[in-house]
Amino acid sequence: MANRHLSRSIAMQTLYEWDFNSGKELKIEEILERNIGEFAPGLEDDKFARDLIKGVLENRDKIDEIITKTAPEWPLEQVSLVDRNVLRLGIYELLFGKREEVPPKVAINEAIELAKSFGGETSGKFVNGVLGTIYRAIGEPGKDEGGPRRGKEKLEGNDSK
Repeated sequence: MANRHLSRSIAMQTLYEWDFNSGKELKIEEILERNIGEFAPGLEDDKFARDLIKGVLENRDKIDEIITKTAPEWPLEQVSLVDRNVLRLGIYELLFGKREEVPPKVAINEAIELAKSFGGETSGKFVNGVLGTIYRAIGEPGKDEGGPRRGKEKLEGNDSK
C-alpha cells in the first residue's frame, strides 16, 4: 500500500474516532499516534497524515458548510461518521490542499476508495456524487492540465471574486 494512501486511511480513522467522541475526551494527537502504531508501524513518514488532519480541523467549519450546501438532502449529523470524515478529507485535498502534489482527480479517487473500504454499500457513490459536484463547481481544475482554482469562493459563501 502506498504511503499516501496509508496516510489517508490513518487520517480518516483518526478523524472518525475523534468525531465519534464529539471532538472531546481524546486528543487527536494521541489518537493519531495510537493509530500509526497499530495500523502503520512501518510508515516511513507520517507528515502527510498529520498535515491532512491539521488541515481538516483548521478548515472544518468551511468544509462542513460545503458538505451541507452540496448535499442539502443529507443534514450533516445524518451523514454516517465514515462518510462525513471521508468527505472532509476529500474536500480538504480538493479545495485547500496542494494541487501540485495531489491533483483534484486523485483527491476524489482516493476519497472514493476510502469510502468503499471503510463505509457502507453506497458510500462510494455518495462520496463520488458530492465530490464530483464540488469539482464541477470549481471549474474542473486540472481537467485539461493547469489553470487556477476557480469557484472555491462560491462554495465557501464568499462571492467577492
